[in-house]
Amino acid sequence: MKYLIILALALLAGATVAEAKVVGQAVEYEHDGTVCEGYFAYDDDFEGARPGVLVVHQWMGLGEFEMEMCRRLAELGYAAFAADVYGKGVRPESTEEAAAQAGMYRGDRSLMRARVQAGLETMKAQDMVDAGQTAAIGYCFGGGCVLELARGGADVGGVVSFHGNLDTPDVSDAQNIRASVLVLHGADDPHVPPAQVMDFENEMRAAGVDWQLVAYGNAVHAFTDYRLGSDNSTGAAYNEAAARRSWQAMLDFFAEILE
Repeated sequence: MKYLIILALALLAGATVAEAKVVGQAVEYEHDGTVCEGYFAYDDDFEGARPGVLVVHQWMGLGEFEMEMCRRLAELGYAAFAADVYGKGVRPESTEEAAAQAGMYRGDRSLMRARVQAGLETMKAQDMVDAGQTAAIGYCFGGGCVLELARGGADVGGVVSFHGNLDTPDVSDAQNIRASVLVLHGADDPHVPPAQVMDFENEMRAAGVDWQLVAYGNAVHAFTDYRLGSDNSTGAAYNEAAARRSWQAMLDFFAEILE
C-alpha cells in the first residue's frame, strides 16, 4: 500500500517519522431499524484515504479485544472499523447469552450477511477510507461472519477468518465470492472438526475461489485471545505462537490484496 511504502522510504532516507497518533471513536449506524455502535480507529497524523479493514467480533459481542485489534491496524496505516453485529448495548454477559445471540445470526445467514454488510458500508463511508481498497477480518463467530459476507458477494478485496466456523447452509453460495479468502485455523479446534474443514476446502475448490487455509499445530479454538488460559483441554485457549504467526499471515495477505 502507498502509505506504507512512503513510510518505509522515509525511514531509509533517515527522515524522522512522528509516532502514529491513533484516534479511536464510537460510530453509530443503523441496519433495518436496529441501531448499532461500531468503533473506528485511524492514524490522525496521516492525511488522505487509506485501505480499510472491517473487524467482526467474537460471540461475546464488540469489546476491548476488537477495539485493540483496530488500534493495532491503525498503527500500521490502515483505517479499521469494528462492526457491531448484535446492536447497540447488546453485549452478552455469559456464554449462554452469547450462544443465544450468535445463534440468531447463525440460524439466519441472510440476516448475518446483511448486518455485516451494513458495517462494511459504514466503514467505506468514512472520509479516511479508500472504499476501493478494503478487507474484512473476524474472530470465532466473526470469522464465520466474514466468510458469509464473502459468500454474499460483497465488494471487498479479501476476508480473513481467525478460528472461525467454516460451515454454511448452502455451499453453492460460494459461487458468489469475489474476494480472496484466508482461513487461519487451529488444527486441534474441537469446534471446527476435520470434517468441517474438508467440507470447506471442497466448497472453495468447487467454486474456483482464490483461497488459503493455514492450520496451526497444537492450537485449539480462540487461539488469538490472550485473555484465555493456555489449557488446550478446555477447547478454547491462547497460543502465543499461533497468534503471532496468524497476525503475520494476515499482514502478508493484505500486502497482496491491498495496494
